Amino acid sequence: MKKYINNLCGLCLLSVLCVSCWNDLDIKSIDPQSSPTFDDMQLLAKAYSTLGLTGQQGPAGRGDISSDEGESGFYRTTFNLQVLPTDECNWAWQTDTDIPQITGISWSSSSQRTQWCYQRLGFDIVLFNTYLKETAGQSSQDYKYYRAEVRFLRALHYWYFLDLWHKAPFKDENDESTALPVPKEGIDLYNWIDQELTAIENELAPVGTFNTAQDFGRVDQGAAWLLHARLALNSDIYTDGQVNDLEKAKTYATQLIGSGKYNLATNEKGGNSGYAQLFMADNDENPEAMQEIILPIRQDGLKTRCYSGANYLISSTRISGMPYAGTSNCWSCNYARPDLVKKFFPDGKIPMATEELEPGATEEEIIAQDAKTGTDTKSILKAAGDDRALFYAGCGGGIRKLSTDKLNNFLDGISVVKFQNIRSDGGPVKDVEWPDMDIPLLRFAEAYMIRAEVAYRQGDEAGSLKDLNVLRKRAHAAELLEVNEDVLVDEWCREFYMEGRRRSDLNRFGRFTGSTYVWAWKGGVAKGQTVDNHFRFYPIPQDDINNNENMKNSQNEGY
Repeated sequence: MKKYINNLCGLCLLSVLCVSCWNDLDIKSIDPQSSPTFDDMQLLAKAYSTLGLTGQQGPAGRGDISSDEGESGFYRTTFNLQVLPTDECNWAWQTDTDIPQITGISWSSSSQRTQWCYQRLGFDIVLFNTYLKETAGQSSQDYKYYRAEVRFLRALHYWYFLDLWHKAPFKDENDESTALPVPKEGIDLYNWIDQELTAIENELAPVGTFNTAQDFGRVDQGAAWLLHARLALNSDIYTDGQVNDLEKAKTYATQLIGSGKYNLATNEKGGNSGYAQLFMADNDENPEAMQEIILPIRQDGLKTRCYSGANYLISSTRISGMPYAGTSNCWSCNYARPDLVKKFFPDGKIPMATEELEPGATEEEIIAQDAKTGTDTKSILKAAGDDRALFYAGCGGGIRKLSTDKLNNFLDGISVVKFQNIRSDGGPVKDVEWPDMDIPLLRFAEAYMIRAEVAYRQGDEAGSLKDLNVLRKRAHAAELLEVNEDVLVDEWCREFYMEGRRRSDLNRFGRFTGSTYVWAWKGGVAKGQTVDNHFRFYPIPQDDINNNENMKNSQNEGY
């Protein structure tokens, strides 16, 4: 299994697994003259690799779906819909397709970026259903695990449908191959995911089984428990108030915390905090990081090259001239909205460079100047009193602003340097263009945040503070003495910013739409403005409504 999951190269299932678009859940051959045959272990590898790859050769060419391949990967599409409209970051290049609509929360049913994510999730589900159908007769212990792992991946993808669209075009491995998917929404989709996760819990490998260098990246019970806790935490919004499963969320979070199989990364290494090591190039080799990451998206600077995974997170947050960039791809795209910075610097007084060096300054000169002015990341971390404040506001690449009245320049905000193609042990990376950092898709810290939020909502403020302060102690941040909704929603941000979930958390607190919480550029204006409630969920793409008669009456309200 290690051969296929940890070494995600050579996954060329060319005869069966490439579709040009997803209007039904039937697999079409990329070559109509070829026969639909495959090796089931390759298909299993392809199922996992869809989290971190976009096509059949990489970094581009022979893409899985017919859109801009670099834009159509699982992580990039879900990240964009979960993060770009929120208080965490802005995308500098407002001339890019649908970027003003996404960053300003004004999308429609014809927006391509919502369609790209919808198609990617649907394409992946095609693969999962095919694997489950084709391996139905396999009964060995290995296949018991494999099939449960693929069922988890499918449940995860349906969770994204539920969270982003409040419904899904649904189909499983038991449906006829010619049948079009049918809408499953709200409480029905919630109940299906809930029941599916329950069903596979004892089919998966025991919690912590794959938290090893050999099998890092495989799904075990721990991943199912955490996703189940996340699902239950959001039960009220997912079921329109018909279900409140907070106690279930607490139970699964407590079960994971009490398992003794995962721990928070706490020990410093090479000048990097335990928190910082979670997002570095050797996080798949570093026991400090691996003990916290429950499910990573495997990335390798040599063998898994694409524009939608770790490369996106690292390259999009760098500009040429920044020190310690860790990559030769500096796209100058994503930068922090001022509201993110103020989670660590409430008064907005983050140390910032005010003078540029002469053109042609070397990286060593920039590093020295930043240290002198106290505007490097190390100085920012000290000023914030929080290991999680991984920002850069020095002179490298130009002088930055905290906030702006325009959206067309990477320097209109502070740079986020949370994700690094740099090793914690100081060793050389595999490639300076393609990052080696595995993306922590599920990590142990979430269990503490879930349990803290449930405790608060159940009136146990002491229990909530206890769990919140476990995470703050790890970050060397000041102990919290009181908790309320403002503290909770901000602490979710401080712990998980830029990890592809912010919209979901804001929605749960009733702050993504409406006027309860307004941030810079919410609604597309500099000071922010109220956003209509129908934007809580994305619209079903018009193409799917046009091509699937079962979806014709399933458009979300307001679109």
